Amino acid sequence: MADQILQINHLSKSFGSHEVLKDIDFTVSQGDVISIIGASGSGKSTLLRCINLLETPTSGEILYHGKNVLQRGTNPAEYRAHVGMVFQSFNLFNNMSVLENCLVGQIKVLKRDKTEARDHAMHYLDKVGMTPYINARPRQISGGQKQRVAIARAMAMDPEVLLFDEPTSALDPEMVGEVLTVMKNLAESGMTMLVVTHEMAFARDVSKRVVYMNGGVICEQGSPEELFKNPRKQETIDFLSRFRG
Repeated sequence: MADQILQINHLSKSFGSHEVLKDIDFTVSQGDVISIIGASGSGKSTLLRCINLLETPTSGEILYHGKNVLQRGTNPAEYRAHVGMVFQSFNLFNNMSVLENCLVGQIKVLKRDKTEARDHAMHYLDKVGMTPYINARPRQISGGQKQRVAIARAMAMDPEVLLFDEPTSALDPEMVGEVLTVMKNLAESGMTMLVVTHEMAFARDVSKRVVYMNGGVICEQGSPEELFKNPRKQETIDFLSRFRG
């Protein structure tokens, strides 16, 4: 059995009286590529933000290698170095170059010296095809290039798990493919990934497991084959029917 990295137990999240997540349970093991699909407002992004401690769950547990990271004593920055995140809106530092964006976390959080951090950053910028742009500022590159830099920046921290929050939804259609190609290559290299996405072809072709959320709960999950070809629940069937020709 693959090593279990994350275990989510009875996770709930409310904003005031609005319950966004209700009693969520699932696990993430080493090498998993899990796509989370569902309509807008179903709680997918909030789930990722809770896992990354950008939101504090109302109740439940998030176990990282068996330790509840919601308990006191967790350093969120150190935890996020292990459980990295790639955002819909890139979240690059506009006043820094592409290379500097990939250095700052390594130096500040991981305490790497500048030479080691630069070598590491260049390795991942090369993997995403962004070495020609290391001196550019974010405003000088396209959305697809920004997202590739954001992926390189996250990978340079050597995370165990990478969370992707709708990484292609802010991109022009012609730029979506270049980011999905990078993500597919990461998946094939064995990277453990949790991906909130509206890209059904990616969920079907690249994932090992697909989770369908609706109304703040996990309605159904299984292999892409099970979920796309033989969904058991009517709400899953209704959702997927929108994506069939």
